[in-house]
Amino acid sequence: MTPGALVHAFRRGAWHPSLDLAALPGDTGTRLALVPEIVVAADRSWWDGVAPGLPAAPTDRRGLLLKALHEFEHGVLDVGGLGPQSADDFRAALWRTAGIPASLTDRWCAMLRAGLIERPRPADDEALALVALPGNTFTCLAAVLEQVERSAAVWVRPSRREPLSAARLVAALLRAGWPAERIALYPTGRGALSGLIRRTDRQVVFGGSGLARSVRSLPGLTLHGPGRGCALVPDPLCPDRAVEWLVPLIAADAGRFCSNVRTVVCAGPAQPLASRLAAALDELPPSKWPLTVSREPGAAQRAARSVAARMRPGDRLLTRRPPVAAGPDGAPCVTPHLVLLGDGPEDPAGHPLIGHEVPFPFAAVVTVSERDAARIADGSLFVYEPPQSAARRRTA
Repeated sequence: MTPGALVHAFRRGAWHPSLDLAALPGDTGTRLALVPEIVVAADRSWWDGVAPGLPAAPTDRRGLLLKALHEFEHGVLDVGGLGPQSADDFRAALWRTAGIPASLTDRWCAMLRAGLIERPRPADDEALALVALPGNTFTCLAAVLEQVERSAAVWVRPSRREPLSAARLVAALLRAGWPAERIALYPTGRGALSGLIRRTDRQVVFGGSGLARSVRSLPGLTLHGPGRGCALVPDPLCPDRAVEWLVPLIAADAGRFCSNVRTVVCAGPAQPLASRLAAALDELPPSKWPLTVSREPGAAQRAARSVAARMRPGDRLLTRRPPVAAGPDGAPCVTPHLVLLGDGPEDPAGHPLIGHEVPFPFAAVVTVSERDAARIADGSLFVYEPPQSAARRRTA
């Protein structure tokens, strides 16, 4: 990536710079062109005027998307403001700005491709769709692919922390033959998101609990908020088997997915399992379980402190590695955390670490009653049980 590069917005069928800029993390000096809300409003009026006269979208949208994903993963693409970008350039840029190692980029590209192949083909319509992306993982680009396959046009709002994958996907769609007027990339400030939502027909929005509270509900809105993933561990369950089952749920994909387990709910004593699980997390080999590094000053320390700040008297941090360590190039990396919650008088299901989501592998382990286990599960979008336990429950 050229030092001081500017990632352009893409609107009205062309790449555009801006006078309103945001710096990307890292030492590259790369900046992102931001689109003001007044421009968004004007572009909706433009779309309503040109849409009836545009050529029809390609009929084989699935084939086009597969071609675009191949280009996204392997091609040399003209990404606005960055110039020709090879696959290696893309991986290097993600590492230097977002701290995502190349092995995770490869894995996430494969996940996008597999998800597209496995997903049923939707019926298409005339909606103008919005996809507002998070910064924790670019696998949420699957939502962009889904909307391209069904919508008349798609506006993409990338994360200001990691806009490079969204910009590259737009370039890949253009290379594959998707009409330029039917795709847009709108980097904006946080305040302009509501304007994008109001001016589109269908919206898919990713974000945490704060965003969920701030977004006004609309008939076409799908909000992907916090997952608060939990695992229900029955009693008895061999601790070694439980650890083998739980480690991937907690640590896969650097712990950055909303589907990762954040709470391990035990029906029996939690200490034996928690001790073994903490030791396993401490020993994860980076070659198999890569972690991301932080390029934003102080962000890694803040993320680690968010766990310590939520601990109550009697809680214990069982993992023994330093909470923040140096990554491969010296950048800070938050190591996996495991906290055993104590038996205090407070409501265990209301503990501030239950479902706490951070951009690294983290879980709280707790023993609770059947009633409290049900309460925790009811508040989680992703609930996991050992396969044999789920089978017994279905046949009971």
